[in-house]
Amino acid sequence: MVMTGAPYLYIRLRRRANVRKGSVVQLRHIAQIIVEPEYETALNELIIHKPQQEDGNRVLIDMMLIVRKVKERYPELQIEHFGEPHVLLEIFADNKKASPVLIGLVWLLLFIGSGLAIMNFHADVSMLEVHQRIYELMTGKKVEHPLILQIPYSLGIGVGMVIFFNHLFKKKFNEEPSPLEVEMFMYQENINHYVITEEYMKIHEEGESK
Repeated sequence: MVMTGAPYLYIRLRRRANVRKGSVVQLRHIAQIIVEPEYETALNELIIHKPQQEDGNRVLIDMMLIVRKVKERYPELQIEHFGEPHVLLEIFADNKKASPVLIGLVWLLLFIGSGLAIMNFHADVSMLEVHQRIYELMTGKKVEHPLILQIPYSLGIGVGMVIFFNHLFKKKFNEEPSPLEVEMFMYQENINHYVITEEYMKIHEEGESK
């Protein structure tokens, strides 16, 4: 039964949260709250979960767990929840920075691989013959290497890639996400959906076994 004049806790869970390995998960790590000032500090520091070794690097924290933890400490609070009913918690460890030599090797492999891919594509579509034919149609002369076409075309490939991916090193030309960023976002969303589904299945199986 709802008590008249009982204080309310308004809570919105984050979609994802990160916590360092070995740390406890407090409510402030995974949610935004609005509550009476006398409850705010204690609730923000309320321990919701202590990651175990068997948890791996991802844990699903359900709203029901949070309600149970809050009610155990403050049974008089009335809880109003907004947004997602769960938060995906990622547990990370402090890793050493990657070696510059390793970064250089990866960059070199990607550079060579992308260069070979472009070269193979042009060989497949006979781009040299196309340039030779275009030059012949424009000038009436047949040359083996129409550089007046090949050089601007090569520069255009690089400029086009920069514009397409909306990046030049760390600089972005506008706030619009690049196709690569969109694909990475969709990939991460699919992973999150899969993990959440798997975690709910585990919770359901554990509930049935009890």
